[in-house]
Amino acid sequence: MIEAVRPRGKTPPHDPRRTIAAIFWRHENGTKWRSIPAELGPWWRAAQLFIRWAKPGVWKRLFERVQEQHGVTFGMTFLDGTNIRAHHKAAGAQKRGLFRKARPS
Repeated sequence: MIEAVRPRGKTPPHDPRRTIAAIFWRHENGTKWRSIPAELGPWWRAAQLFIRWAKPGVWKRLFERVQEQHGVTFGMTFLDGTNIRAHHKAAGAQKRGLFRKARPS
């Protein structure tokens, strides 16, 4: 399937199976590119291939081709586990010091 959708360049990709496995590993684990294990090849090669294929829509075509051939409709779910706490003043706490009464002299 990959050969049918990948762009043709001057040189064929170096070990595409391992590079694509590195891309999938990175996205499954939600890590940075530099965290890709060494046995999956250089991290920069995976990042470079992902970016080069994302611009012309290769990943989208591959996704659509998988759906057509297997008759399965895949969906996407995004979960954000970020926990950001607001400053105590933004949360409605008493604001001190803004309107002090004038002290008698």
